[in-house]
Amino acid sequence: MRSGSRVAVALAAILTLAGCSGAPSVPTDVEVDVERPLPVGAQEAGELDPPPSEDGACDPTASLRPSGGLPQPGQMPAGSTMDEIVDRGVLIAGVDQTTYLMGYRDPTAERLSGFDIDLVHELADALFGDPNRVRFVTVTSDQREEALEEGTVDVVVRTMTVTCERWERVNFSTVYFEAGQRLLVHRDSGYSDVEDLAGERVCSARGSTSLRRLAAHDAGLVPVEVADWSDCLVMLQQGQVEGFSTDDTILAGMARQDPQLHVVGDRFSSEPYGMAFNKDAEDFVRFANALLAQMRDDGTWERMYDDWLTDLGPAPDPPTANYRD
Repeated sequence: MRSGSRVAVALAAILTLAGCSGAPSVPTDVEVDVERPLPVGAQEAGELDPPPSEDGACDPTASLRPSGGLPQPGQMPAGSTMDEIVDRGVLIAGVDQTTYLMGYRDPTAERLSGFDIDLVHELADALFGDPNRVRFVTVTSDQREEALEEGTVDVVVRTMTVTCERWERVNFSTVYFEAGQRLLVHRDSGYSDVEDLAGERVCSARGSTSLRRLAAHDAGLVPVEVADWSDCLVMLQQGQVEGFSTDDTILAGMARQDPQLHVVGDRFSSEPYGMAFNKDAEDFVRFANALLAQMRDDGTWERMYDDWLTDLGPAPDPPTANYRD
């Protein structure tokens, strides 16, 4: 770690943990020249398996082709997964509430907001004709597959990268967003890419592909693992790590909250996000893919991007649908 790390007293961190507001939080400018120990619960990662590589035997981005156009809201095929959800009266969706811009609890509006949350509302609208017929269930990264397998939720929309490994447990929609792993650092650090942090501590979430990718990186980083992304933000603000690395969608929200931080470097991974479903709900996957096709064509996807993700740059074209049948 750099000697005499520049440490900002973490007013921004406190505000972040209390709840992400629409306006960025601004830390004070008190500086402390001190080597900061890792907090309780954080640790330097030991030896980790590398992230899974796709060997060509499977294309994780290929989903199930829509069986036709979308049925009218409330008029789902009899006996279908969608019909069961409509009969119940509410869509149950597993989401995040801590990732600013994607899925977070907005205290000013007293509700969940973000790109992923909007996508859930679009799905509810297609089912019921009412975007608010949703029951949100907060799930952590390592609870996503289990929640679907146990039937706790109908769908998970939570910055979930589609992989062949995950296809063994759940089904995915076509890709609704293409993210990539990058790096968040202090603006005055002088770092411009991940290679600049050789030998330095870099934070990511425990059990994530991002953490495993850091451990395998040629730059010789020292990965630090914590329970949640917000812990990485606090540690970066307090000078306990030199960088925070994960998907650029997540980092953009962190940088919005603290203007003393910024995202640097090129993407060094591809992270295609899909909506996840129970393995037995292939009809619901096809329904969701018909909805995504409509959203790409009618401008809904671009509007959602402009609402939430312009920190990543101007809206790109929506991800092209890729089908396996």
